[in-house]
Amino acid sequence: MTIDQGRGVASSAGRLPSRRGAVSPFIAMDVMAAAGALEREGRSVLHMEVGQPGAPAPRLVREAAMRLLEDGRIGYTEALGLRSLRERIARHYRDAYGVSVPAERIAVTTGSSAGFILSFLAMFDPGARVAISAPGYPAYRNTLEALGLEVVSIETSAATGWVVTAEAVERAHAEKPLAGVLVMSPANPSGTMMSAPVIRDLAAACRRIGAWLISDEIYHGLTYEEPARTALEFDPDAVVVNSFSKYYCMTGWRIGWLVLPESLVRPVERLSQSLYISAPHLSQAAAEAAFDAVEELEAIKAVYTRNRNLFLNELPRLGYGDFLPVDGAFYVYVDVGRYTNDSMAFCRRLLEETGIAATPGVDFDRERGHRFLRLSFAGTEADCRGTVERLAGFRR
Repeated sequence: MTIDQGRGVASSAGRLPSRRGAVSPFIAMDVMAAAGALEREGRSVLHMEVGQPGAPAPRLVREAAMRLLEDGRIGYTEALGLRSLRERIARHYRDAYGVSVPAERIAVTTGSSAGFILSFLAMFDPGARVAISAPGYPAYRNTLEALGLEVVSIETSAATGWVVTAEAVERAHAEKPLAGVLVMSPANPSGTMMSAPVIRDLAAACRRIGAWLISDEIYHGLTYEEPARTALEFDPDAVVVNSFSKYYCMTGWRIGWLVLPESLVRPVERLSQSLYISAPHLSQAAAEAAFDAVEELEAIKAVYTRNRNLFLNELPRLGYGDFLPVDGAFYVYVDVGRYTNDSMAFCRRLLEETGIAATPGVDFDRERGHRFLRLSFAGTEADCRGTVERLAGFRR
């Protein structure tokens, strides 16, 4: 795993790359690259490092894409996306949450990643302060910093259920005003989920202090005890980011969506027109079919449930029993502090000696991540069982 946090190398003419590109690396992707290099050498690698479903996109999704390919013409769509897909997403909110969202407030994006860029640009001016959780998804910080925004980390703990609370937000705002608060439930890397009262109180706090509430709901559908609640139930003006990548098994299709308040629809549309033109037509047509693939998707989720149970039962037996609650998503965030104070070195050894690719916690938490690692159980049952077997032989 090679990590380069410098600005870059000057060219012969003394030119340097922009400081915008000097953000921290997304270490999970670096681990995936290192694992790929070992595989090319003939090594057996178990990919526990990235949150990528081991199953292919559902049959209905692939068939919809093939029909469009056979038609022969795949072009631009409106910047906000195909009207039929936006209407289908709106129907999803009625069916799944009992929330009425007009199709006019939905923007289809090139994955949730583009959704974040578009919404950040539409909401915030350079220098604005935006709060995120620690531990949390590393691309939040990197994207915000690349856009010239100030990131405010809110440390979560067992005392608060490892989620951002209204009280923590108000304390951070009292120190210096916040322009936005970004949360995820179920969360990456922890798998923890925000309860309805926590989301309600957080939404109310954001309204009181005049900050945008951004809710990343990419892992909705992937919960194991209680269903996840959308922030739109508690704040109709919350900005919701979602994607077809996780529950719908469409990571490489790069297709997601935003639910926006009316005031942000036209700004996002204008930005989309210039930055992306539109999300891929082929992926949009395929994504519309994903909503009808519930039977296949629930069968895939049943595999995650078995993998989760395997890890929850076997990791403690192997000495890795100190982990955050796994309410949803498909990750176990394990405290390995009894074995190391350098999760990067620990994960490097784990990969080199056992072929298990895991992500070091420093990717998710700069202050405490040195004692954590994340394992994804989104892959096959065979890979998860193989991980348990290889961990049993790993000399810590």
